[in-house]
Amino acid sequence: MKSAEQREKVRKASTEGIAIQGQQGVRLLPEQLISEAFILSDLFDLGELAALELLLAGEHQQPHFPGLTRGLVAVLLYWDGKRCVANSLRSLIQSRHGKTFTLDLSPEMVNLTTRFTDELMAQGLTKQILNLISDISVTREFERLQKERGLGNEKHRKEVTDLIKECRQSLAECLFAWTCQSPLSKEDTLTLIGHLEMVTAEADGSLDSVNLALVMSLLYCLDVSFLEQGTEDREDLLQALPLLTEKQYVAAVHSRLVEGQAWKLPGLQAVVQLAWALSLRALSQLPQVEFTEADEALADQALLGGVFLFLTEGILGSDGFSQEEFYTRRLHSLITDFLALMPMKVKQLRNRADEDARLIHMALQMGSEPPSSLRKDLDHLMILIGEFYSKDPFELELGLEFWCPSESLQHTSLTGSFLGVPLQRPPHKQVVLSKFVRQMGDLLPATLYIPYLCMLKGLANGPQCSHYCFSLLKTNGAPHENRQAGMSGSVVSWEHFFHSLMLYHENLRRDVPSADSMQYRHPPIRDITQRELEGLTAFLQLLTTIITWSENARLALCEHPQWTPVVVMLGLLQCSVQPVLKAQILHALAAFGKSPEIAASLWQSLEYTQILQTVKAPGQRQAAGIEVELNEIESSCEEYPLTRAFCHLISTLVESALPVNLGAGLRAPGFQPYLDFLRDSVFLAFPTRAYRRPAEKWEVAEAVLEVFHKLLREYEPQPADFLQEMVELQGEQVPANKPPGHILMFHLLNDSPTLSLCLSLLEEGARHLDTYAPFPGKKQLESAVLHCLCLLDLALQKEVMFMDLLRESQTSLLVSPVEQLLQGVSAQSKRADHITNIARYLYHSSSNPDAAFQSAKILRRIARYPNIQARLVGDFTHDQAVSEKLMAGFVECLDSEEHFFFLCSDTDPEKRVARIRHETKIHILNLLITPLELKGPNLGLYLLGYEVKKPVSSTNLQDPGVLGCPRTCLHAILSLLQRGSEWRSGPLLTKQAPQLAELCYQVIYQLCACPDTSGPTMRYLRTSQDFLFSHLQHLPFILLENEIAALSQMSWLMKTTAIELRVTSLNRQRSHTHRLLKLLLDDQPHTLHADGETGMEEESRSVSGFLHFGTVSKVRRRLLSVLDAIDFSQEAPELLQLDFFERAQIEQVITNCEHVNEQGHTVCNVKLLHRVLVAEINALQGMAAIGQRPLLMEEVNSIMQQVVERNRVRCSLSAKRHALQSWRSLVETILMACPSELIPADQRQLIIRDLLLDLHDKVLSEDAAGELMPIVAGAVFTLIAHLSQSVLSEQQGAGPEGGSGSGFASIANSALHLILRKLLDFILCTGGGFQRLRAHLYGALLYYLQIAQKPEEPETLQTGTSMWERLTAPEDCFSKLQRENLAIIESYGTALMEVVCRDACDGHEIGRMLALAVLDRVLSIDRQCQWLVYLCNSGYLRVLVESLRQDDVALQTLLTPQPPLLKPLYIYESKMALLTRVAKTAQGAMELLRCGLVGQLVECQVFHMLPQNDPLSDVSSFSLLQRQSLSLLVRLVGTDRARYLKQIEETVSPGDLAEKREEMEVSMQQICANIMEYCQTLLLQSSAEAQFSLCLFSPSASEPAGQYVAVPSARVPSLGLVLLLLKNSATDFFRYHDSHRQSLNKLERVEQLPPEELKELCQGLVSGSGGVEKISSVQRNVLAKRRLVQLVNNRAKLLALCSYIIETCLFVIWHHLEFYLLYCTPTDPKDSLLPSSRGQLSFRNSFIAFCVDRSGSRGLSVSRVSQQDLEQLQSDVASSFSEPLQRKLLEVEGLYSKTRSRHTFIQALTRRIRGLVHHAKG
Repeated sequence: MKSAEQREKVRKASTEGIAIQGQQGVRLLPEQLISEAFILSDLFDLGELAALELLLAGEHQQPHFPGLTRGLVAVLLYWDGKRCVANSLRSLIQSRHGKTFTLDLSPEMVNLTTRFTDELMAQGLTKQILNLISDISVTREFERLQKERGLGNEKHRKEVTDLIKECRQSLAECLFAWTCQSPLSKEDTLTLIGHLEMVTAEADGSLDSVNLALVMSLLYCLDVSFLEQGTEDREDLLQALPLLTEKQYVAAVHSRLVEGQAWKLPGLQAVVQLAWALSLRALSQLPQVEFTEADEALADQALLGGVFLFLTEGILGSDGFSQEEFYTRRLHSLITDFLALMPMKVKQLRNRADEDARLIHMALQMGSEPPSSLRKDLDHLMILIGEFYSKDPFELELGLEFWCPSESLQHTSLTGSFLGVPLQRPPHKQVVLSKFVRQMGDLLPATLYIPYLCMLKGLANGPQCSHYCFSLLKTNGAPHENRQAGMSGSVVSWEHFFHSLMLYHENLRRDVPSADSMQYRHPPIRDITQRELEGLTAFLQLLTTIITWSENARLALCEHPQWTPVVVMLGLLQCSVQPVLKAQILHALAAFGKSPEIAASLWQSLEYTQILQTVKAPGQRQAAGIEVELNEIESSCEEYPLTRAFCHLISTLVESALPVNLGAGLRAPGFQPYLDFLRDSVFLAFPTRAYRRPAEKWEVAEAVLEVFHKLLREYEPQPADFLQEMVELQGEQVPANKPPGHILMFHLLNDSPTLSLCLSLLEEGARHLDTYAPFPGKKQLESAVLHCLCLLDLALQKEVMFMDLLRESQTSLLVSPVEQLLQGVSAQSKRADHITNIARYLYHSSSNPDAAFQSAKILRRIARYPNIQARLVGDFTHDQAVSEKLMAGFVECLDSEEHFFFLCSDTDPEKRVARIRHETKIHILNLLITPLELKGPNLGLYLLGYEVKKPVSSTNLQDPGVLGCPRTCLHAILSLLQRGSEWRSGPLLTKQAPQLAELCYQVIYQLCACPDTSGPTMRYLRTSQDFLFSHLQHLPFILLENEIAALSQMSWLMKTTAIELRVTSLNRQRSHTHRLLKLLLDDQPHTLHADGETGMEEESRSVSGFLHFGTVSKVRRRLLSVLDAIDFSQEAPELLQLDFFERAQIEQVITNCEHVNEQGHTVCNVKLLHRVLVAEINALQGMAAIGQRPLLMEEVNSIMQQVVERNRVRCSLSAKRHALQSWRSLVETILMACPSELIPADQRQLIIRDLLLDLHDKVLSEDAAGELMPIVAGAVFTLIAHLSQSVLSEQQGAGPEGGSGSGFASIANSALHLILRKLLDFILCTGGGFQRLRAHLYGALLYYLQIAQKPEEPETLQTGTSMWERLTAPEDCFSKLQRENLAIIESYGTALMEVVCRDACDGHEIGRMLALAVLDRVLSIDRQCQWLVYLCNSGYLRVLVESLRQDDVALQTLLTPQPPLLKPLYIYESKMALLTRVAKTAQGAMELLRCGLVGQLVECQVFHMLPQNDPLSDVSSFSLLQRQSLSLLVRLVGTDRARYLKQIEETVSPGDLAEKREEMEVSMQQICANIMEYCQTLLLQSSAEAQFSLCLFSPSASEPAGQYVAVPSARVPSLGLVLLLLKNSATDFFRYHDSHRQSLNKLERVEQLPPEELKELCQGLVSGSGGVEKISSVQRNVLAKRRLVQLVNNRAKLLALCSYIIETCLFVIWHHLEFYLLYCTPTDPKDSLLPSSRGQLSFRNSFIAFCVDRSGSRGLSVSRVSQQDLEQLQSDVASSFSEPLQRKLLEVEGLYSKTRSRHTFIQALTRRIRGLVHHAKG
């Protein structure tokens, strides 16, 4: 409550600050806020602090109420709080233990609430409630609020009004719920009576809903009906009845009702008195009750007070009466108790009514006025019964109690209220009531005729009641002939009614004027008196009720030969009777027209009788029929019952049947004249007519628009509609009429008056709704608007097909798409606001959900068109106020809280509304999704709160209310998804509305995936919402009843998570990435900490801490649980079993009807298929077809069921594929994009192992769907690739010594074997197809086999191990794994070999390459050569060899100027690699020769071609190698080497330079080594003895000059060249040796290397410029180590080559010197071999050999070496082979060769050469 202390505290808040509950610290508040808090405090008499908190809550909630200030929101929150308290109290009271209803709660809960509410009641709850109801009044509250400016716009006023009314209503319902369960005590009952004494009625004489609830509370308080029901708890209820237990209760209540003061509403007093009288009568059977004999007098008093009239007007007339089932039940028991418990009273009423009828009859005979004091109690009772039972909103059919089944009925369900036991006697009460109905109809006085018919109309309401009433009227009437003979038939019978109708028709038909006479304008009304008119109307209403409910009655009456009701009624329509009667006749005909068989003949009768004139007589001057009635009679009366009834009739008939040949023979057949009348005379004219009753304007509009809606809904555009067909009419050709739907479509696709009126109606409807005020005809206006929206929606839906067919037909009709017409300018507002008018209905979704639903549907259809997006955004944002309202409308629709129980049933209106609200949300979400795929600005971006006037990426998303940010659709979507996400059960939406949740997740994914919106969205989701984490922790979503939606929800969520992981990894937001990874990969049970208690070290630890083996109670990783939720099995629908249709044709039709639905699944359009099949059946001719029609329809139904099942299976498979694909992309993102140190290598391997094993188990199960295999294969490939990398990086990280010893520390060999087995099973289970899929698996297998490859170890040049040590060394882990792998592979036998070999020979290129690579890899480890044997024996090797011929043709195309794809080259390379591998074994080489490999290669033309490309390309460099080996050697040892390397440098990118350079160096040294080896081989092969040897080099030791480029092929190279090579190789050796030592040192202390050097080392191994920057330090060290090992091994290789070249050069030099200096005989000096001044050179064009023949005689050429040459040679060698060089060579041997071999080869040769030079022959 208010206090000075609080006020002072709040006043100081602007200077000293104030502590707010629920917030930390003190807060300074602005003066404005404080003054507003004081106003609120005074206004609601609240404590100042409470007022302040309320105001702050209003400020916090302001974004939910756009356009309101915080004060206005606070007013709403105040009343909303009160409403919630009242509603909570009501819920508690409803759950009490009692006599009327239960809420299905546990007994403990019921006992608890009963105890609690009993305590409240003991504290005076009743008095408190009644005081509050009296105190709270809308008018008074509004006055107070108005004074303090506490009321805002119309919507605010409406909301405040509704809240206040609901408060009062809930309080009253608290008492009502209490009295339903247990009566009030004496004091409380008297207090309630006291309150009701002062109650007044509304203006129309009815009670308002609050007072109605209080009256019903009192009636339930006095209710003792449980006494006669005889239920088992009767005794308990008697014990608890205050009537019996409380002393003086009966006396006090009785005296208050009998002797108390007069009530303000005497009728209300009478109701209570009657209820009390009936209670006393019921209690009279109990001994201890007094005053029971006073019941008669009390009942009389009640009748005097006009009890039945007040029940009809005051209670039934109240708006709230039909909304509560228990009101209905109580009034039913009141009426039936009166009739059953007081039969004498009823008899008195009848006698008095008969007496009054006689008096009236006499007065009429005498011509005087009847007496005014006549009582009409029985009339009022009958009217009450009629009115009460004619409304049955809860479908209880309580009127059944008035019917006692006299005949044996077909169904036991028709046996009324005696429990469905057919042979049981009906209860006494039922017998009495049915007697009452029958007796009242006997000898019925004229005054009671109409009330009795009215009563029957009420009692005939319902499927069973109508049947009983029909029977009653049938049995009442005696045949007409018998009546003449004196037998009296009842006046209430079919016989009497229809006979009277015929007589009226006979008499009136004579008065029908001619069409041209002017009397028609003033029809003679004298024939039917007002009294007769009322009687006829009452009968027609009764008839309409019965035949509406009972189809049997409809058919029986229609087919009756004497009565012919339809004919007689149509006849009466042609006579001059009042429009009211004609309207009633039309309603009756409409009820008949509900049966299709009657409807068809009714159309023809309508056409025949020309009720609407469709054919003009030749000389007729003016129109006739209903058109004249409308234009002349109804318009002048300003009342239109006939027009409305005609629209209703047409509406019913259109639904039942619409004959194509209507009016054939007299006019162009078809519906067109009716449509023209409805359109031109009714619809287009309705706004300009005058109306006495304002509501009727909208009733007319609703009635005619309903017909249009039905016509358009049933119309499907057909090609025939667009052809101008002619029909013959009385000898001439006239144009045929088009279908009515076609004409309506044409009018809606043009700027026609019809479309304009529809649009202006929408504008007017929105304007009316915006006032929030009730007005006459509001319901009908809303209905008319709904029909207009439906018409636009249907036009948008059908326009594409309509316009396509129009285009194809080439008809000269002009039409425009609806979405373009909607952009036209409105005639009323002069603005293009049609689309915004449609969107305005979303703002009224709470009061008008149907219109909002249609509006969302239309907007969604319009939003598909990209060309109008910018225009839409402009329309929506043009006016700030409108823009805010539209945004609020969309948000309100998404925010609306519906209970998701609509999934079960549709009968309950609440459930229907909930379903509509749900579908509205779905349409809005689809409306948002569609434009997001288009470029901005678009409607989706605007509604989601992104910038549309600036670049989208500059948007800064905020929580609603922050920085003036409004609440947008994005906020609404997030709050929908977040509901329940903090609980263990997970987001509520995913279970309650799965499809909605799926779309919400899709919107979020699209926003994250679109480059423009991704940045702002992900920032907002991460910072403000923590969205992904809070949702991922509830994965997997499992919904047994809606598996497809659950999978789709997870798919979108996983795809969004993948993007988030990628983005946070790139931006180095490690904590975010780590948190998500931990959530997805953790396999430890969670320990929940209170906020802030999580230890720092726990945060800093990587996932590794959570994944160790051996810990207790592991939980399943979340990623694996998601995989578990995807069921790989898919039951396929059975094949069609057809008896009549041809299966192939049906399958073809089904295929033709397929389309892609909204979710992107290809499904069959079931409606279209049904239409096609039914049309096919209808086209069948002949009697046999008619006889078989039911069987055909049955088969169509089975086809439809089959197709629905197929659709379901397709959608299910598609959803599974999508989910699996999303899962795979999430896994791949985790492995590729996330920083590797967050998941260390050992944990990574365990995770990959788990994923692989689970994935294989699922895909290898027998019922796994083949459609999912490709995705699994892709995932398996990625996972194994990462497993392989992880194992390799772990081994490299372990250092040089860790490699072989520790082996595979993290992942056990057994796990690897299991993975291999499953992988091979997967390859085999794919069978013959799926080759592309196997390509993934081969890739995976290659990666797997790579694991067992021993990693590269640095060559340290230390003393090697001996052969014996190598042989006895234990097997290292790599060899072991390799051996075991091979054993597993071989265990699969030839089945696996067959698959791989077949794939290697044929199929897709990539598959072939990978299969060849697999063969290559397996052959390399297959020591037993089993695979090689199979390859040879099965003929696959021969096929591979012979396929080289096709490869040759393909390779030749590569050497053309623009070569096609390089596929053939890659395949050729793979094939040659495999053949090389095969040739490495003797057996393989033999087999290749047998297969003719050499011949095939010789025949290849590609080797003879010269490339026509760029000379520096790879192909051209290949041709350089085809020069003579020796001339190439010249280039390589000479200075050209530097030039070559330079040339290489220029053509290679800087990143690859070092690697390329090393490669080239090795290649060059290898070539030198090969050539020297070749020379050595030639020398050794020619002869073992030097004197008989072949000489390759000329006897000159002078080194080639610096610019020496090439040796002409005519010359022999000199020995100087070899010397030069020797020198260079020695120099290179030392260079390489230093480099090798440095790299080794670096490798040993890689951790201590400076960052720049590390970066440089990594450069070659990381692609991209910024690649090195982005990798972590751990990764950098691993890469540097890998690079250094490469460098060390590369140098070791070069050292080996240099050493070999030196040894070989020395050998060649020694060999030649030995020949020249020891055995060669010189000739004349002039024949020198060396270039001399004379320059004579004439050698053969090949290697020049200086030979000695075997006999020892010298040959011709020997004479050419002169003595001078030899001497020159000796001195040159002496100077070249100097001491330093010799020392160098010996040092090479010391450094390198000695560690390799115990023979000192260099030393020996050096010594020999030195000896030769110094001690040559004399």
